[in-house]
Amino acid sequence: MSTTSLSNRSTSPFFKRPLLATMMTALIAAISVTGCSSPESESADATATNQTANESANVANNDAVSAEKITVNTVKGDVELAMSPSPLVVYDMTLMQDLAALDVAVDGMPGSLLLDNLHSKTQPEPKAVGTVFEPDLEALNAMQPQAILVGSRMAEKYNELSNIAPTLDMSIDTANIYESSKQRLHDLGALFGKSDHAARLQQDIDTLIDETKGVTKDKGTGLVVMVNGNKMSAYGDKSRYGFIHTVLDVPMADKQIADAPHGQPVSFEYIQKANPDWLFVIDRSAAIGEDGIGAKAVLDNPLVAQTNAWSKQQVVYLSPDSYLAFGGYYQWMQDLTTIKDAFANAK
Repeated sequence: MSTTSLSNRSTSPFFKRPLLATMMTALIAAISVTGCSSPESESADATATNQTANESANVANNDAVSAEKITVNTVKGDVELAMSPSPLVVYDMTLMQDLAALDVAVDGMPGSLLLDNLHSKTQPEPKAVGTVFEPDLEALNAMQPQAILVGSRMAEKYNELSNIAPTLDMSIDTANIYESSKQRLHDLGALFGKSDHAARLQQDIDTLIDETKGVTKDKGTGLVVMVNGNKMSAYGDKSRYGFIHTVLDVPMADKQIADAPHGQPVSFEYIQKANPDWLFVIDRSAAIGEDGIGAKAVLDNPLVAQTNAWSKQQVVYLSPDSYLAFGGYYQWMQDLTTIKDAFANAK
């Protein structure tokens, strides 16, 4: 747009009017405009201004959302949505770990989580939107998310959350945890335009799996036990801990373990009879921050002491992530490293 300097303006008859007449004309016009204004029109103007501000805020908040659509296969079927949805809410710690590793910003997640690897350190701190079991609907409605990602613990709230925003149930299949978690990492990479990054993360996991299998081969049987206070449960190859048997090829000390979400209740006598060469332990109480006797103290029992695992000090304590974020990137990396080191240092 061209501009004209004041010093170059030509003189017109208007500028030759007497100054007083000009001022009076302007004053009458201003009074006339003010007098015609009504409370209704002022209110309408304010509303229009607020709407414009809100629309600008929404555009700024969602400027990362792509116009390109993507279809994601979920537990509930295919869901189509825009790539890189924002604001984004996540209620599953496995998904949180993968998104943190992918450096994807999460705008809302449950509060008071015990793990420290659930969101990218380069992104703003997420806002609390309830717990992993109960969403805060008021906070969600205020945030107006473009997508909500859920997993096993929040899956039962799927219908309720779907009324607020497109909701993706991306629960891990515990009976096939490796393939399922691999697919989820791939899907998240595609959804947020980070497929190459997701492939590199998966390669990290696969490389560590190969290294771990190299030291677990022909080293004896294993038994996975969860200790919860003074109670114990055993888990087989179709559980969330089944990767120890199906991926790392550690033979089961007991091939008849019942397939149950919370494991098969067992006793000290059971562990003695199974006599595993390796005992893999999850301390549930410690994982969820409960005070009380720890798993190591519970298992320090005369019957357990008779097993090959205890007598050879071949007891591996898995991370809290194995209970809270099973199948997540950091869970894989932590537990595989722990298992690899334990087997490599076995006498």
